[in-house]
Amino acid sequence: MDFIYTEEQRMLADSLRRLVDQEWAFARRRARQAATALDPQAWASLAELGVLGLNIGQDYGGFGEVPASLLPVHVELGRGLVSEPVIPSAVMSAALVDAAGGPARERWLPRIASGEAILSVAYQEPGRRYDARPQDCRAAPQGGGWRLDGAKHLVWHGGAATAWLVSARAEDGETLLLAVPSDTAGVRITDTPTLDRARCARLDFDGAALPADALLARGEAAGQALAQALQWGTAALCAHAAGAMERLLEITADYLRTRKQFGQPLASFQALQHKLAEMLELVENSHAAVYYAAWALDADAADAALAASVAKSMLNESSKRVCGEAIQVHGGIGYTWEYDLHLYWKRAKHLEPLYGDTVYHRERVLEESLAQHATV
Repeated sequence: MDFIYTEEQRMLADSLRRLVDQEWAFARRRARQAATALDPQAWASLAELGVLGLNIGQDYGGFGEVPASLLPVHVELGRGLVSEPVIPSAVMSAALVDAAGGPARERWLPRIASGEAILSVAYQEPGRRYDARPQDCRAAPQGGGWRLDGAKHLVWHGGAATAWLVSARAEDGETLLLAVPSDTAGVRITDTPTLDRARCARLDFDGAALPADALLARGEAAGQALAQALQWGTAALCAHAAGAMERLLEITADYLRTRKQFGQPLASFQALQHKLAEMLELVENSHAAVYYAAWALDADAADAALAASVAKSMLNESSKRVCGEAIQVHGGIGYTWEYDLHLYWKRAKHLEPLYGDTVYHRERVLEESLAQHATV
């Protein structure tokens, strides 16, 4: 495994950092987060740089990059606390549509790559936590198409979506994946802000009528497509968190070099040097876990799911610890609205339960490890 960026990845990361530094600077990011609607200019700038079509095949208007390219992109987006729906649409939904195959690729992938369409995966149901198998959201044949009833919640950026990729249970118990346009009659959208000033939505379907071609996949194929989307989304989410941790460490180090106490920079005090060293260790170990998770996806390794769970469980804890140490080192200024530090803490807390909290992923690691041990 080689974790060093290729020349193309380095150029992409540098270009994206310049864009984020300009378009997601303090004032612009605050103004964008205060609005309830997606900023079309910011979204278009990500599409123009190729971020939205990075992992979409060239036949569908993308660049056809391998999963390892998730690293330079989402590390940089995490550093800048970019809140736009890149992961729900350009990563998870694109991976799901590609895995499902069929005419949906022609319909959705070019539009995702260009930024014309924003998709979000709606798979969680109230009371079901992280269980990806649909239970109460049901789809039944109706008039040559489908009738959809039930609810999905915690749909990341669901209110901004052009369409949702919804998992539902068929009458025979099979899992179905359906593409549901946001203007479909019989859908109630409840859009709410999250802790980090992003958005999520609850979707209530009451007899929503869909055409026959809304069906993307069913049965085992649907389960595999959803699993792939979650693996890609988890890897990208971990890279985002790792980038935020990296930037937070830089902010803290700069503060300690600038702030003085007893005529000396705070960075000269050994106790604070130890804190920085501990933060650096957490950042580097987290990056290693994320790199391996992306590599495992890239190599289609047998332990790709395990690697994603290891990375997510590690990032959930490490990012909170790094944020906590940074706030302690900064003192009172770390809590003020005029300083970015608390936003990194809120982002870490928001990302923690997305696609599985620490307990969930540690249980998955244990299950995978026991299963591998049993086959030895």
